[in-house]
Amino acid sequence: QVQLVESGGGLVQPGGSLRLSCTFSGRVFSFYTMGWYRQAPGNQRELVADITSGGSTNSANSVKGRFTISRDNAKNTVYLQMNSLKPEDTAVYYCNARSTYGLQYWGQGTQVTVSS
Repeated sequence: QVQLVESGGGLVQPGGSLRLSCTFSGRVFSFYTMGWYRQAPGNQRELVADITSGGSTNSANSVKGRFTISRDNAKNTVYLQMNSLKPEDTAVYYCNARSTYGLQYWGQGTQVTVSS
């Protein structure tokens, strides 16, 4: 069974930066596409960015140029570097793992709050 543990959330001022980490265990990490999703109160969960096992990335238009997803297969960890944060980035951020067979797993979420 895949387990995902996120860390790195918190309170930051507008314009600031945070780096989220998600540690994967239970299966072979390099076989999974990893992603970050977020959900703000009253909104649906949305894709922020994802990265394939080969390192190809995809990100939402709202975060292009500000957020960067990366993975370290040796450490079974995926990262989300968030720069130039805005109040509208405030949400619970969830780590996601997706297998080639379509199985999906979620972390427990980490709160990111952007406020002065």
